[in-house]
Amino acid sequence: MMTDDNETPIEAAKGERIAKMLARAGIGSRRAVERMIFAGMVKIDGKVVDSPATLITTVEGITVDDQKVNQPEATKLWIYHKPTGRLTTYYDPEGRPTIFEALPANIPRVISVGRLDLNTEGLLLLTNDGGLARWLELPATGWVRTYRVRINGRFHHKRLEEISKGVTIDGVHYRSVEITLDERKEGVNQWLTIKIKEGKNREVRKLLEYAGLTVTRLLRSSYGPFELKTLQRGSIQEVANSELLYHCKEYFEKHGIDVANHPLENKKQPKTEGWAKSKPKKNAKPKSRKRTQQKETNAEPKKTKPRINKPKDAKFQNTKPKRK
Repeated sequence: MMTDDNETPIEAAKGERIAKMLARAGIGSRRAVERMIFAGMVKIDGKVVDSPATLITTVEGITVDDQKVNQPEATKLWIYHKPTGRLTTYYDPEGRPTIFEALPANIPRVISVGRLDLNTEGLLLLTNDGGLARWLELPATGWVRTYRVRINGRFHHKRLEEISKGVTIDGVHYRSVEITLDERKEGVNQWLTIKIKEGKNREVRKLLEYAGLTVTRLLRSSYGPFELKTLQRGSIQEVANSELLYHCKEYFEKHGIDVANHPLENKKQPKTEGWAKSKPKKNAKPKSRKRTQQKETNAEPKKTKPRINKPKDAKFQNTKPKRK
């Protein structure tokens, strides 16, 4: 029997921890649910739950902040292209716009996998399964986050080397990262690609500031195997179920879901032989037989004398030499 890392087989047989099940029901991450329980917001049949380790087999009769909890739906994952100027939170005391306010009405209550700050844009994963969100955030998962960064300033090469090997800044240790400089420039700005594995708070900005650089634009282009590609800013796209099961196999198997029969579906490519031929242009004139023969025999076409245009001045037109 497969159980959670912190559960014994006996506990798994009796039920599932309430914090874990409510996370899967989309109430919030497991830690967020635990905070709700400690705040007295979670009740079973009207009785306040006092421990996140309470075992349950169903969410029937459970309310959170006096709102009925629905049965967990099938786990889903979305890729969202977060624009700048929106916070990754459900509520902001300052009244600033959030990403959840901008989502389509047909999207259920979802949880973000990690966060992107106000001025960072790009790929943000959203899911209706709090347990999956937590698993995707763990450094142990080992997924690489890739960012495209526009920077300004002079490089401190020694500090860049420190960053690539791992560095401690203001008492916080950051793991090694991979930095690749682009050849192209935009005036005083330079583009680079940075790959990290942890995603600590403002990690990319702090690392580059440590190297003497100012970040003027920050865009996350991928999170593990999931890529932003051509998804437009502010748009959202659901990840195919086969792709979700394939890439998150370890998580689903831990919850007793067999993914062996769910291979990754590849888009079928049309079969072609040899080099592709370009389509003829519409209303194109047929090639002359003479020119076609010259190309086939690699013969050079006959050289012609350059055409000389006569001046357009009237005194040079239609004139004949005078007879003596």
